[in-house]
Amino acid sequence: MDPTIVAPWSFDWAWSLPLIAITVIIHAFGLGYINSLVSKVFNSNGKGRLPESRSVMIMGGSALSATILHGFEAAIWASAFTLLNALPDRKSAMLYSLSAMTTYGHNDIHLERKWQLMGALEALNGWILFGLTAAFLFNVIQRIWPHLNRSDNPG
Repeated sequence: MDPTIVAPWSFDWAWSLPLIAITVIIHAFGLGYINSLVSKVFNSNGKGRLPESRSVMIMGGSALSATILHGFEAAIWASAFTLLNALPDRKSAMLYSLSAMTTYGHNDIHLERKWQLMGALEALNGWILFGLTAAFLFNVIQRIWPHLNRSDNPG
């Protein structure tokens, strides 16, 4: 007897909730690490102005680092889908996972029926992770703007 027939959504929740918790913890630590690197740049600069090129590098580096973090977290979900045989191969699992996490959803890869709620829960996880990233990047921008060394700023 297939246990997913008796409780069709229980396995989705049983796998998804720990994955959500793990990826949020990883994301929080990752953003904290990126923040410590950004803080080092600000601390080494003292109270002086930052050249625009350096400000762009800080923002670009922060955004790229966060993107890599999201990719790693999508790979965790993709590994779970592969382990559960919910998708046929690792490439499909990664494409599906990135699509679900970003709520892009425009591909022809679909989870087996018994794992479909897990895909929706990954999308929920994506909202949480992208919300954390948006708040973090907003904070970085707020820290950079007062330090910009622009020619139109007096003094």
